[in-house]
Amino acid sequence: MALEEKNKELSALISLLDEPDTDIFGKVRERLFSYGTKAIPALENAWDHSFDGKMQKRIENIIHEIQLKGLYNDFVGWRKDHTGDLLKGFVLVSKYQYPDLDEKMIIGQIGSVIQDVWLELNQNLTPLEKIKVVNHILFDVHKFTGNKTNLHAPQNSFIKDIIETKKANPISLSIIYLIVSQSLNVPVYGINLPQNFIMAYADRMFHKDFNFSRDNMQFYINAFNKGAVFTRREVELFVRQLNLKDEDVYYLPCDNVAIISRVFNNLIFAYEGSGNPEKVAEIKWLQQAIA
Repeated sequence: MALEEKNKELSALISLLDEPDTDIFGKVRERLFSYGTKAIPALENAWDHSFDGKMQKRIENIIHEIQLKGLYNDFVGWRKDHTGDLLKGFVLVSKYQYPDLDEKMIIGQIGSVIQDVWLELNQNLTPLEKIKVVNHILFDVHKFTGNKTNLHAPQNSFIKDIIETKKANPISLSIIYLIVSQSLNVPVYGINLPQNFIMAYADRMFHKDFNFSRDNMQFYINAFNKGAVFTRREVELFVRQLNLKDEDVYYLPCDNVAIISRVFNNLIFAYEGSGNPEKVAEIKWLQQAIA
C-alpha cells in the first residue's frame, strides 16, 4: 500500500475510534495495531484535537498497548543479540514508564560518571584502590545513594528517575556500578544473592572461554552500603542465615539476563504492594520476553 493510501486509511481508522459498536471498534483497534509505532504520531494528534473523553481514553489505551508490544519486541531483540549491553537492558526497563525516554541523554549522563572514574584510575592501583576510586566518584562526587526510606518504590528501577534523584535500590545501584566498572575494564560482576544483590571483584575480566570459580573472586562489594567491601566468609554466613544450600550461584557472577529479570521482580513486588494488578501483569509479560 502506498504511503498516501496508508495515511488515508490511518486517518479513517482514527475517525472511527468513537464507534459505539464494540465489534466494529474491535476491528478498528486491531487494524491500528497492525501499523505499530508508526500509528502513534497520528493517534497523539487525534488525542490533542479531541474533546471526547471516551475517545481520548481509547486512544491512550491503544498507544499504550502499541508501545508495550514494541517494548516486548525490543526485549526479545536484546535477549537475542545485545545481552552484553547491560545499560541497554536497563534503559529498556525505564521505557516501560517513559516510552519516549531519550536514550542518548542517559548514555551521556552515565558516560560523564565513567569519564570521572577514568580520570582517577591508573594501572598501578591495587584492586581495593580501584574500588575506592569507583566508590568515591559514584557516592561522594555524583552523590548516588541507597533509597532507604522508600526502598520498594517503582522509581528505584527506572534509570531516568535514578539519575534525577540519585537514589536507588541495591540492584539498580549495582547496575550503575557494574556499567561504570566494566566499561573501564575493572572486573566487577553481579552476584544474584537473595534479599541483597551484591557484586564481586574477580581476578580477571570475563571471556567466553573461561569459567569463574569461587577462588577467582577476590572480594565482594555492597553498592547499597556505599561500596563496602567484604569477604567470601561473610557471604557464606549470610547464605547460612537464610537456610540456603551452599551453591555457586550465590558466589559467582550472573549474566545480564538474570540481572534485568531481577529488576523485573522488584517492579512486580513494587506494583503488587501498591495494588496495581494491571502493571503487575504487564511487567510479568515483558519478563517473559527475556526468559
